[in-house]
Amino acid sequence: MKKSISLLLILSITILAFASCGSKNDAKGVKIGLAAPAATHGWVAGVAYYAEKYCNEKEIDYKLTTSDDAAEMEKNIEDMLNWNAEAIILWPQWSGMEDVVDSVIEKGIPVVGFDVDIDCEGIYKVTGNNYDMGYQCAKYISEKAGDAAYIAVLNVPSVGSVSQLRVQGFYDYLAEIGYDTSNIFEIEEESFSRDAGYSDMMKALGEHSRIDAVFSLDDETSIGVVKAITESRRSDVKAITGGGGMQEYFKMISDAKFEKLGLCSALYSPSMIEDAIKTAIDRIKGNNSSKIVVIPTTIVDASNVDQYIDQQNNIY
Repeated sequence: MKKSISLLLILSITILAFASCGSKNDAKGVKIGLAAPAATHGWVAGVAYYAEKYCNEKEIDYKLTTSDDAAEMEKNIEDMLNWNAEAIILWPQWSGMEDVVDSVIEKGIPVVGFDVDIDCEGIYKVTGNNYDMGYQCAKYISEKAGDAAYIAVLNVPSVGSVSQLRVQGFYDYLAEIGYDTSNIFEIEEESFSRDAGYSDMMKALGEHSRIDAVFSLDDETSIGVVKAITESRRSDVKAITGGGGMQEYFKMISDAKFEKLGLCSALYSPSMIEDAIKTAIDRIKGNNSSKIVVIPTTIVDASNVDQYIDQQNNIY
């Protein structure tokens, strides 16, 4: 009997040893620099949250910096090089950063661009799909609101290609299905913010006796839109989109009292920073990796929102 127990103990230890080898953390101790802009929007803060969470889980040695302008970001990148970063993940919010990025690449240090395009040879990129966000939102609205619906499009020209691509994708889908767009009207907003969504929607509700759907490009904006519609006690709106992956908005989507508004979000999650970190680690380790990683769009609505709620995330 004792012999049998001894054999079982030896077998158990052997199995645990193999399991430990199989679960080896190849990222442990890797030094990665993350250069981000200062958080002017909740989504930016969300990126930092998921970056730090992932690095801590994988025991990655990381340096996260935030910058108010290109000059400060260049200085932070120099600090990362002095820190001996093995790879740099860069969120190039401003133009004119090509020279510093080129110099890093020339040193043989992998650079992964996050979310924003920068014209540098040899850079890797991880991004969401702004065009597809608009495309999928148009599909959602057309199914919820029906033909020839009265749709408010909340355009934000100040954010450049982000808004441009989302709006283009929206209209392209409608053109593909031959949708009657004669009742669609646009509202130009100053920013992706709940205050802008609220004030602009209140104005639109006062000017239009019928609004079947709202194509909002951002979750923050959508929260303001919902507030305006709720306060106005309008019952004609059947669909409101959003974009970004904001936990507060996800909880509104899951709330039965907003069910009739048909809330959804085109997922452009800040958690995709994890994919950028994985790409950086692949480059450090010499593994094959795609030059460009585009995260596909997922529509989050009442049917699947529970899968995306992160109770630990009180940042964004």
